Amino acid sequence: MRPIVLSIAVAGLSTAVATAAPLKLDNSQLDQAAAGVAVYSGNGNGNGNIGTGNGNGNGNGNTGSLSGNINGNFNVGVANGNGNGNGNTGSVNGNVNGNFNVGVLNGNRNGNTYDANGNAGFMNGGTNNVGAFNGNNNGGSTNGNGNTGAFNGNNNGNGNTSPTSGTYNGNGNTGAFNGNNNGNYNTSSFSGNYNGNNNAGALSGNYNGNFNH
Repeated sequence: MRPIVLSIAVAGLSTAVATAAPLKLDNSQLDQAAAGVAVYSGNGNGNGNIGTGNGNGNGNGNTGSLSGNINGNFNVGVANGNGNGNGNTGSVNGNVNGNFNVGVLNGNRNGNTYDANGNAGFMNGGTNNVGAFNGNNNGGSTNGNGNTGAFNGNNNGNGNTSPTSGTYNGNGNTGAFNGNNNGNYNTSSFSGNYNGNNNAGALSGNYNGNFNH
């Protein structure tokens, strides 16, 4: 067995954090790592949080080894430690971000690699979404953008008969399950706009501005 050692130092935390113990990979795992298959990635994320909408959408969509680990843990408050350590290619990227925050909207969007649309993570649509399952199944480019965390900004602005309806919904949310199912199936003009935006936490800004006739 060939040993490989991962030592992740955590700087800037008053809480003492020990360096990770030596981590040994067997020959098969080392061969996988050399071939670009993720080994020991996406572990230890989103644990021990207290409050609402903390520690979501971390450690997703990494290619390589030892990436996207130990993000979004032990936060207290609202919408802390979301959207960290996503979309990295290579080894030992996007680790130890967004931990030990207290308050609101701290420790988000760290250690990510962004694609051409400004997204980082797994199964994100729209633009500038970070985490997992954000910004999908939206009608029009003004819906479901700039979200951080998981399951934010989805299913907005669909089935409207007027181009002036169902716009600017589900944007700028942080946490989980925010800004979904807004501005759909309106038949009147200038209906179902600007709903479900800029929420922090969980389960906010959903099912607004629908079915206006």
